[in-house]
Amino acid sequence: MISVFVEKESIKGNIVEIREKQDINHLKNSFRMKAGDKLRVVDGEFEYMCRIIEVEKKEILAEIEERIEDRYSTEAEIDIAQGLLKNDKMDLTIQKLTEIGINRIIPMVTERTVVKVKEKKAKWDVVSKEALKQCQGVKLVDITAPQRLKDIAFESYDLVLLPYECAEGTRITDILDRCEEKPGRVLYLIGPEGGFSEKEVEFLVDRGAKVISLGRRILRAETAAIVAGGILVNELG
Repeated sequence: MISVFVEKESIKGNIVEIREKQDINHLKNSFRMKAGDKLRVVDGEFEYMCRIIEVEKKEILAEIEERIEDRYSTEAEIDIAQGLLKNDKMDLTIQKLTEIGINRIIPMVTERTVVKVKEKKAKWDVVSKEALKQCQGVKLVDITAPQRLKDIAFESYDLVLLPYECAEGTRITDILDRCEEKPGRVLYLIGPEGGFSEKEVEFLVDRGAKVISLGRRILRAETAAIVAGGILVNELG
């Protein structure tokens, strides 16, 4: 079913007001939707099964027929601190992490970060929202402003994982099996294209990060982010 994301303010009683130009264009011209057609709407907390009642040039109105609790988010909050990547790679990473159900993406500045980004890019939210519609998710991914490694609040997590190309043997599932209780908040860290320096690895281990392996092959940063995230979502979802 075709999905649209709206802000909560756009839901008034049992009526949804769709006013974003891009959404109106897609619904009217790409999907040829008209009064009477079914539409799925999400607001970051709930999903709504709706019926379109009015299609105008600058507004589409839909009537809510059913409100459904979020069935798609994971029980555990799984966050990633991702070393900043070049434009297309960062966009791809955000898109795929949204699709698999990551809770928060922290763009991270490290010693080997090449990309010079000091502020959050508006495009990141756009990429994430479009991915959310495609994958039938409900909750928006929280993409933060770029942070330095030393400024991340590691103490707020039950478990911190560090996939590292020099690690041997220990996998994500090995660490989870050793946990006495299922962790509620998990952070995993992926370095930029050049990876983490030895000094940064030592810094993270000192703060309780568990060094793990993602297999025998050395993965690209964007691949490692998706693989590790997928394992965590599967194990903790």
